Amino acid sequence: MSSLPSPGTPTPTSAVSDGGSALEETAAIERAQRLTDVITRLRRALRSSIRTDYPWESLPMAQVELLQTLAAAPLRVGELAARQRLAPNTVSGLIGKLLESGFVDRQADPGDRRTARIALTEAGHQQLRDWQRAHERRLAEALESLSPANREAVMGALPGLELLAKALAGGSGSGITGTDAASDTATDTASDDRTN
Repeated sequence: MSSLPSPGTPTPTSAVSDGGSALEETAAIERAQRLTDVITRLRRALRSSIRTDYPWESLPMAQVELLQTLAAAPLRVGELAARQRLAPNTVSGLIGKLLESGFVDRQADPGDRRTARIALTEAGHQQLRDWQRAHERRLAEALESLSPANREAVMGALPGLELLAKALAGGSGSGITGTDAASDTATDTASDDRTN
């Protein structure tokens, strides 16, 4: 029969360290899962709640993000792909849909006449303005429906969420592949079908 360690015998530090690391890792995963779930539900709830008044809200988020990027200045397809961390062929497909909708057009590149830059049309700018106002209005209404304490808690979390967004944008693992973007678009479309 094995003998128990005497009261003065130290516990092996490696066992404690390993156990502590496993617990910390489990807690970190649980926090990430909860945050992912809340962000996903918040995004879907926001989009579905304003779709009745704004049918164009069914525009996939991947296309909205391209419009937001182009709002600052016209860019080449390669530049767009780099900024969005998407495959160039994925960006080309998204731009094709935006061209059909009249939200962007092709402009000659002053620095290289052999290439073209993608720019927002006035319809594209208006789409973004409407998109922004609709979301701000709906979020303001939802915030007002909360208790003062919960409203304060939501606003108090914003600095941390901003830092989290910066950490994700600067992280080496934050790149998005063409497959990821296609999956995101498909998820948006499926959500549209369920809520329409």
